[in-house]
Amino acid sequence: MILVTGGTGLVGSHLLYKLLKNNEKVKAIYRREHKLELVKKVFAYYSADFESLYQKIEWINADITDVPSLQIAFKNVNYVYHCAAFVSFEPDKYHQLRKINIEGTANVVNLCISHQVKKLCYVSSIATIGHHQDPQKLITEDTNWNQDDDNSVYAITKYGAEIEVWRGTQEGLDAVILNPGIIIGPGLWNSGGSSSLIKKIYKGIPYYTTGVTAYVDVDDVVRAMLLLMQSPIKNERFIVISENLSFKEFQHQTALALGVKPASKEATSLILGIGWRLDWLNRLFTGKRRRLSKHMTKSAKSITKYDASKLKNALNFEFKPMQISIEESCKLFLEDLNNDS
Repeated sequence: MILVTGGTGLVGSHLLYKLLKNNEKVKAIYRREHKLELVKKVFAYYSADFESLYQKIEWINADITDVPSLQIAFKNVNYVYHCAAFVSFEPDKYHQLRKINIEGTANVVNLCISHQVKKLCYVSSIATIGHHQDPQKLITEDTNWNQDDDNSVYAITKYGAEIEVWRGTQEGLDAVILNPGIIIGPGLWNSGGSSSLIKKIYKGIPYYTTGVTAYVDVDDVVRAMLLLMQSPIKNERFIVISENLSFKEFQHQTALALGVKPASKEATSLILGIGWRLDWLNRLFTGKRRRLSKHMTKSAKSITKYDASKLKNALNFEFKPMQISIEESCKLFLEDLNNDS
């Protein structure tokens, strides 16, 4: 029996589909019932028989921060895919991020050990890997995390979660960690995560930035997870990225695929600095969630290039080109838009 945490998220929903297509017996955790419809929606992209596939999932109403409910979910489980996480770059969300990302992962690891789970797959992030002083030098799994850097609250808590997984391996648990870049895929257009980038670009983003980061298709992330769990590889981490693209290039490719006007103005350091301060004031006076933090503006200008050679060599893995990934996701976004109108 396989357990998936974060089953209603972008990675979790696509993973569930692949597991069921492989005739695996699957349990999945959910917290909010209305999000279950999003899983059906993702399934429907790939199969006309999505309803019968969906019905094969044993859904468990549980929370990774609530040990008693999580304990129930672990009954008769042999393999665990831990996809659940809280994504935020807002400094005032630090304690919530710690609770979910670090304490929640510790709970998952502890239950894996006590239930003698055969293997754990943890979905982390490239945010937990260190940076080079030379922006043109490729970042690998061996690039050390620098705790003295001005790291985002998200990166700090995902790094803390990885520490919990490594602690589990010292206590006899077999595990693999994936560090994906920005994950692109269809279905969760309103989630606030990476899928919502497509919706934001469709609605219009007037500014672009010159920073560079790594992107990957959700199907590639899922395929890497499955292959690593099926392999004898254990207690290793892998960067999972297809290409390093500038934010300008990603926005441009996405805008063209959506048939909208690409951003034409560069967001300079001055504009970004004014932007995050105004956003902070807006949060202060209205209570609305931050849309632009200081760390987000820093990332928007920084050049970070990653190397996925370790995964490619270990699994003979080939990634989907990002242009194809963008075009496929944008096509489904436009179809959903037409169906909803």
